[in-house]
Amino acid sequence: MVGSISSATKLTPAMKQFMDVKEKHKDCVVLFRMGDFYETFYEDAVTASKVLDITLTARGKGEGRAPLAGIPYHALNTYLPKLVNAGYKVAICEQTEDPRTVKGRIVKRAVTRIVTPGTVVEDSMLDAKSNNYLFSIYQQLEKYALAIIDLSTGEFLIMYVDEDNLLNEITRFKPKEIIIPESLRVNKDLIKMFEQNSVFINPYSDYNFNTEMAYNCLLKHFKTINLKGFGLEKSDLSINAAGALINYLKETQKTSLDYINKINIFSPSNYMLLDSSTQRNLELLKNILDNSTKGTLLSTLDKTSTSVGGRLLKKIILQPLLSAEMIGRRLDAVEEFVNNSMLTEDLIHLLKQLNDVERIIAKINYGNANARDVVALKMSLQLIPEIKKHLSKTSSVLLKQISDMKTLSNIKELINTSIKEEPNVSVREGNIIKSGYNKELDELRSITTNTKQWIASLEAEEKQKTGIGSLRIGFNRVFGYYITISKANLDKVPENYIRKQTLVNAERFITPELKEKESLILNAEEKINNLEYDLFVNVCEEIKKDTTNIQKISQQIAMLDVLVSFSVVAKNNNYVRPLINENSKIELKDSRHPVVELIESVFVPNDIVIDENNRLLIITGPNMSGKSVAMRQVALIQLMAQLGSFVPAKTANLCLVDRIFTRVGAYDDLTHGQSTFMVEMNEAANILNNAT
Repeated sequence: MVGSISSATKLTPAMKQFMDVKEKHKDCVVLFRMGDFYETFYEDAVTASKVLDITLTARGKGEGRAPLAGIPYHALNTYLPKLVNAGYKVAICEQTEDPRTVKGRIVKRAVTRIVTPGTVVEDSMLDAKSNNYLFSIYQQLEKYALAIIDLSTGEFLIMYVDEDNLLNEITRFKPKEIIIPESLRVNKDLIKMFEQNSVFINPYSDYNFNTEMAYNCLLKHFKTINLKGFGLEKSDLSINAAGALINYLKETQKTSLDYINKINIFSPSNYMLLDSSTQRNLELLKNILDNSTKGTLLSTLDKTSTSVGGRLLKKIILQPLLSAEMIGRRLDAVEEFVNNSMLTEDLIHLLKQLNDVERIIAKINYGNANARDVVALKMSLQLIPEIKKHLSKTSSVLLKQISDMKTLSNIKELINTSIKEEPNVSVREGNIIKSGYNKELDELRSITTNTKQWIASLEAEEKQKTGIGSLRIGFNRVFGYYITISKANLDKVPENYIRKQTLVNAERFITPELKEKESLILNAEEKINNLEYDLFVNVCEEIKKDTTNIQKISQQIAMLDVLVSFSVVAKNNNYVRPLINENSKIELKDSRHPVVELIESVFVPNDIVIDENNRLLIITGPNMSGKSVAMRQVALIQLMAQLGSFVPAKTANLCLVDRIFTRVGAYDDLTHGQSTFMVEMNEAANILNNAT
């Protein structure tokens, strides 16, 4: 184990280098790059072998013997998710210089990134239609400031909640990781709540939550003299949480975070409050049975065509609006699509061709985008003028706002002239940049093309000179270019051939002339790969300048996709546009449960009236007669209306409600130490104490 190594133990230079890295990252599994492998040592190796199901071996002998387990460097994206999902922080230690250029000393290495559940950016580790949130929490008395970031998209929110509503926001955003001040670890109830919600808890030095430290960190990140442009004062509690979060990301990611370019203040008071019990009992995003989306409101409403639309829909379902004007704008847009099937179908056809622009621009800024990501961005931007053309036919306020998206023809033209249509995945191995984009690159390519033709010509000449028809000129990374002669023809080998390698049935030779051309080819190919990489980086730098515009386009596309999805569901399921009244009245004619009606072959609709004269409805009947279905459907219809969706009814006249409570069904919550009776009593008490 690392901590038990004797000071007298003689370490190799590489192992000393590893020990230095491990000392600075004691809470991480260190993936230490050695050639074509990421190696783990000591307790990290034991952990990796168990979690990744790989062989545990050893390096060295005697006291210097170190447990060892490794993975191929190109398989990182296969193994990394397993470590992160198992709850480990992973420090990736790379070779920071080319080993071929190093003589007489060890290759320099450094940790280039620390990966945790909340800092994942790899497509293979992300759900395309879900956000991957990282929280930072700062407490003062009974008030909590929350800072929230999705590193894969650049979204950055802050909010304030009291202790009673903290769980509601944890349930709403479902963070993968929460950083807290070290001093907050003593709050056992808080830690227990995080653990029960399967959140990775990451204690962070209290110093980083210091007001002065956090404020200066934010000023430096946003390159401003104050934060008033974001609606923040230095005294705001959220500064402590937000500054600590940005500093944590800079420390762990060690790359540009410029695409996180604004803070949005999230005000829970602008949305209907849906506590954790209501979210669970109404099965909004997950069902109670197996936590899947089957049989949920999400599964009914999600006909989105894009990843950004799918992510926005999840947010919208948990954020019903309290503004009749904003609800009306969404309903107007949905109604336009319901009444114009051809327009809707045309937009769906275009939306399905769009790539995840929001995450692509984040990857470009982060520095882990490849050339295919850039081509995918171009292909998406090429569709924007056509989408705008279709939206020009609409009249609703919200669709007019969406149609005002920029086309960014400069970015399309840049990518179109620079990047090949089907480039390599690796940005270090060439085949990325188009011919005609860079003169120096074209000249280098000409050298390799002409030289390879020369090699082919040389092979033909040597066959003729020697009379050996089976003579071949080949290449491998060990020997470079060589001439292969079968053993049957060795008596015909010219004197100027230099024997290089003996095979079973043949021998390999080189000539001074062949080695000279080999050097020319290999040097040119290396220069080509390096130049193509530099040109690709330059293209990405130009694209970065339009990050804000691309993020705005992504947001507009997401809203468009959600509205189109609402219209498709409304038309397919025979929904009606709800009226929003200013009275305390809910009046539904022939209302249906939006999920159950899709499962049951026959659904009997219900009429519901709740107003000043009928504030309480008592529903009776035997088991399985539909009591809870009736209650849930009223709640879901009310919620859908405040999302801006049409609803399952013949007519619907609804007021605005600020909160929905549910106490439906019976179950044990033994993981929280509560029996069925306690669950029922707590939820009933919550309703009685908080109902307005």
